[in-house]
Amino acid sequence: MASKKRIILPIVILVAAILVAVLLASMRQAPERGGAERLPVLVDFQVVQPDSHQFSIAAQGNVLPKYDTTLVAEVSGQVVHVDNRFVVGGFFNAGDVLLQIDPSDYEVAREEARANLARAQAAVAEERAMGRVAEAEWRSIEAGEIPSLGLREPQLASALAELQSADARLSQAERNLERTRIRAPFDGVLQSREVTLGQYVSTNSVVGNILGTNIAEIRLPLTDQDMAFLDIPTGLVEDKSGPAVTLKASISGRRYEWPGTIVRTEGVVDAGSQVTYAVVEVQDPYNRQGSSHERVLNFGRFVEAEVEGIRLENLVELPRYAVNSNNMTWVISDEAPRILEQREVVVERRDRHTVFVREGLAAGERVMLTQLDNPISGQRVRIEGDEEATEVQDGSDASTESDEAVEGAADE
Repeated sequence: MASKKRIILPIVILVAAILVAVLLASMRQAPERGGAERLPVLVDFQVVQPDSHQFSIAAQGNVLPKYDTTLVAEVSGQVVHVDNRFVVGGFFNAGDVLLQIDPSDYEVAREEARANLARAQAAVAEERAMGRVAEAEWRSIEAGEIPSLGLREPQLASALAELQSADARLSQAERNLERTRIRAPFDGVLQSREVTLGQYVSTNSVVGNILGTNIAEIRLPLTDQDMAFLDIPTGLVEDKSGPAVTLKASISGRRYEWPGTIVRTEGVVDAGSQVTYAVVEVQDPYNRQGSSHERVLNFGRFVEAEVEGIRLENLVELPRYAVNSNNMTWVISDEAPRILEQREVVVERRDRHTVFVREGLAAGERVMLTQLDNPISGQRVRIEGDEEATEVQDGSDASTESDEAVEGAADE
């Protein structure tokens, strides 16, 4: 009997404790929870400030010589002299002798032409003297009008024609003799050499190629949209200068710049790429006339170009992502509560990182810059500095702390 009491008594005590706990829990009132207000999303913005803007167009191209000439032998013969600078990369001035072809035969031809000219001059003098003698004889016998044949006029005309021919042959011989000296047509650098000392060259043989170093050219591809923001010379006014260009390139880890000017366009639109090529000129790219540039601008180098464009007034500059491809942007209302409004704008130009708006925005308006996932017209937002948003934020924080305290007490 005592054994049964020892078993039943703990069970009774446990059941009684559970009943008391349930009763106490049912009697306790749950704490009132304050409803947490959801804050509008905080967004960044830019205040609209119309201003003037100087446009610049980015392009790129290769540096080329304005003059590129193939040197050709105009006479044949053996090369008897080669200038020490007649090597690939050698620099010359206009008129410098690069090659000398054996002039012996051409000197002989010149002397022979001189002799023929002297004989022709003597023949003319003889015919004129014989004409005067014939005229005197005719007048002495008073035989009437003197015929032209009697005055030896045809013979004199033939002698004069021979004199002209001899003079022309002498000029030709002198030119051929001068052509044995192949000269540089302009200041330049030798790009290639095709002959050497002792080699025989014939007429029209290519002896080398020279690139002019006075002026460099860069062809820049420009789209129709680019051309709309540039004041390109048409070529109808000779003294009109084109927009300034800054050429840039990295050489051995250092950035260099060269000034240039657009002088013309090539006048046609490329059928394949639909671009127009503008030509930039750079004076003295090799610094042969002085320290024109900080560093030599070598032919063949690839450069980036920044072309000075036109200036337009009353444009709003925004980040490119602030205006979508349909020319729509989001404007934040001026007063609280802040409401989003979708606005269509007129875009003047889009750059890589920037968009320029011409119409659709007023000075002082706020354009939203934050990229929301699914913004809608009429959506409430808040911006930094809104007092109402701060008060709501403070109340929400206090309510949150109260809730946390109640939950902690319940857990205990």
